[in-house]
Amino acid sequence: MANLTERWEKTSLPPPESRSSVFFKDQNSMCTRTLWLNSGQGIIAGRNMDWAQSLGTNLWILPAGAQRKGIEKDPNPLSWNSRFASLVATAYDLATVDGLNEKGLAAHILWLAESEFGDRDTSVPGVSISLWAQYFLDQFSTVAECVASIGDHPFQVRPQSDPVSGRWSTVHLALDDATGDSAIIEYIDGAVKVHHSRDYTVMTNSPPFDEQLTHLAQYQGFGGQKPLPGTTEAADRFVRASYYLERLPAADSPERAYAALLSVMRNAAQPFGVADPARPHISMTIWRTLIDLQRRIYAFESSFSPDIVWVSLDKMDLSKPQKLDLSQKGLVGNVGKLFTEAPPFTFMSA
Repeated sequence: MANLTERWEKTSLPPPESRSSVFFKDQNSMCTRTLWLNSGQGIIAGRNMDWAQSLGTNLWILPAGAQRKGIEKDPNPLSWNSRFASLVATAYDLATVDGLNEKGLAAHILWLAESEFGDRDTSVPGVSISLWAQYFLDQFSTVAECVASIGDHPFQVRPQSDPVSGRWSTVHLALDDATGDSAIIEYIDGAVKVHHSRDYTVMTNSPPFDEQLTHLAQYQGFGGQKPLPGTTEAADRFVRASYYLERLPAADSPERAYAALLSVMRNAAQPFGVADPARPHISMTIWRTLIDLQRRIYAFESSFSPDIVWVSLDKMDLSKPQKLDLSQKGLVGNVGKLFTEAPPFTFMSA
């Protein structure tokens, strides 16, 4: 961990806004998020994490009451005390990239090559990307509250570099909640854009979300004439996930609903290896999550294991920080009792 921290802090690359789009496309990372509103079993979210190497992901319980500082060495950091406990999946135990809080709000960080966060404006509070998702999980119970807070109390997100690959974190954020509400937040040309609607149930990567919607309208079933696309490009996965999500039949049990949504997520996944030599930088799916937002169940599936693990947040002790080391062998099923008390990880600062 010390070595990763040191590498994160010492990585010296030009800021993302100074780089060409060619750089971003050549460093492509692919992820997918879906939100199923009509499962017959409540609101369920799924996400694929696609990355070029292991993120050293673990699951953590982060209790309410923690004091957080958005950027350590900044004249105007966003600072807050956590109101709600959450269960999160980490990158290198340095950042929250996916998670669910005790009120049924979930957050998902996905790649967006076109993200540009702009120069630092110290007249507004700043927060590192490592804490972007965690801020909302800590503070709010619904998507509507999150969106309102962005307008009422603006802040600025600051990019960071991956401590292993050196990639700048050009990402966007999806939020969803137990009511089925959804928001997608992007930074384009230095300005925040919020797409807020229950209709926004699918999110992938490039291009930005408004362009994804325009692209979707060209296909059969969404107003256009083009047949369903089949590549692993982000825009094609957006269409395909939207198509299959709309056609999922309502399930007669939660278990059937979970399996149904996982079938859509697997259809949008990138398998092991490089499937297309012309796209050598498309990343494989390394893990996926499934979240029952109303029952507050969080499931995790590693691409390197045939087994799924899951946790019922309502049955966990949320009063103390706890960790589940996902590198353990033999993990399967309900792993709530396998979490162990541990000092909370340190979020990396921009």
